Amino acid sequence: MSVAPLQAAHPVPYGQLVPVTVHFDDLDALGMLHNSRYPLLAERAWAEYWHGQGFGFDGDWAAAGDMCNVIKEMRVSYERPVTRPGHYAAHLWVERLGRTGLTYGFRLCSADGTETYAQGHRVLVRVDAQTLRPTPWSDRARAIAGELLRPADPDGGTGTEADAA
Repeated sequence: MSVAPLQAAHPVPYGQLVPVTVHFDDLDALGMLHNSRYPLLAERAWAEYWHGQGFGFDGDWAAAGDMCNVIKEMRVSYERPVTRPGHYAAHLWVERLGRTGLTYGFRLCSADGTETYAQGHRVLVRVDAQTLRPTPWSDRARAIAGELLRPADPDGGTGTEADAA
C-alpha cells in the first residue's frame, strides 16, 4: 500500500506532507495522543514515503539495500497536544544527506500543514547487512532523499520553529 502525498491548501515550502491517522486507542487516559505515538506516526509516514518510492523490506537483510539502516539519534519536541482522533499529516524533509548518514526532519501537524503538534529529527546510518558497519547510500536513494532537502537558512540556522524559541 502506498499513500499519496497530501495536496494542502497551504503547500509546505519544502519536503512532503504524508497523511497519518490518529485512532481513539492512540489517546492516553487524559484524552491526548500518547507521547510515544508521535515518533511512531513519523516512523510510519517515513516508511510509507519510501515504500511509495519503491523501497521496501521483506525480511531479507542482505537484499534490503538502503533499507538496512539503524537509527543513531531521535529527538522530539512536543509543541501542543493532539486531543482527538482523526486525520493529520507528517511533514517530512531531509536536513542533511551524508555519505552513510542521513538526518530526517519531521513535524506532526494538521492535515493541511498549518498547525504543528510536535517536531523533531532522526539520524539514520546505512549499514552493511553482513558487517553492520556504515556503508554508503545508493545513488538512487541519494537522488530521492536529495529531492526532500530543506533549503539552507540564510541566517545559518535550520529554520525550524524550535530555532525561534
